[in-house]
Amino acid sequence: MRLDKFLVKCNIGSRSEVKAYIKKGLIRIGDAVASKADADIDENNDEVYYRGERLIYKEFTYIILNKPSGVVTARTDNLDKTVMDLIDPLPAKDLSPVGRLDKDTTGLLIITNDGDLSHRMLSPKKHVDKTYLVKPEHSLSDDDIRRLCEGLDIGDDKPTLPAKAVLNEDGSLLLTIHEGRFHQVKRMLEAVDNRVISLKRVSFGGLVLPEDLKEGDWRELTEDEIQKIILR
Repeated sequence: MRLDKFLVKCNIGSRSEVKAYIKKGLIRIGDAVASKADADIDENNDEVYYRGERLIYKEFTYIILNKPSGVVTARTDNLDKTVMDLIDPLPAKDLSPVGRLDKDTTGLLIITNDGDLSHRMLSPKKHVDKTYLVKPEHSLSDDDIRRLCEGLDIGDDKPTLPAKAVLNEDGSLLLTIHEGRFHQVKRMLEAVDNRVISLKRVSFGGLVLPEDLKEGDWRELTEDEIQKIILR
């Protein structure tokens, strides 16, 4: 990989900025000060330093965010705060949310620059599990649970796919779906004459929202967590 491309991917500056760093002698490859922006390097083995700090190349970055209510799932928005505004500083370029959560929905959101992963996680053909903790307006009956599990008409061309619905002792519901239809969970509750009071995504494609990750906080995924979603 070209040195300047490597530096940009390490998110220390734009192409013109990293070229300026090289001219100022701020970049080293091993013990030698770099002098050419187009120098070829082995991004996985060469030791590259910026201002004395070693830069570690990662092809992709994977972030887990516990989305709070009132924040929109978008890269930019002219009116509202976005999930990207919560990640400061951004650890990589070209990051985007994988799918979306409604403005009033909280919980697990994956943000990455791995476009192939995003496609696989969102593809209707993959039927990736998404589990939500739902607080309904009023108690759900056994018949309601049966209908949610079997699939039901929410006004689309075809019924929802069979889901998994588990009623908790406090009356809340753990609902696992395998599709990503518009406002699907809310429409499913409406189809059984109920209404969603609050909605939180607690797992997505085998990745579970960590209990110690507070609303509004984020971190990069561990290698084990990355493998859970990549190896689907």
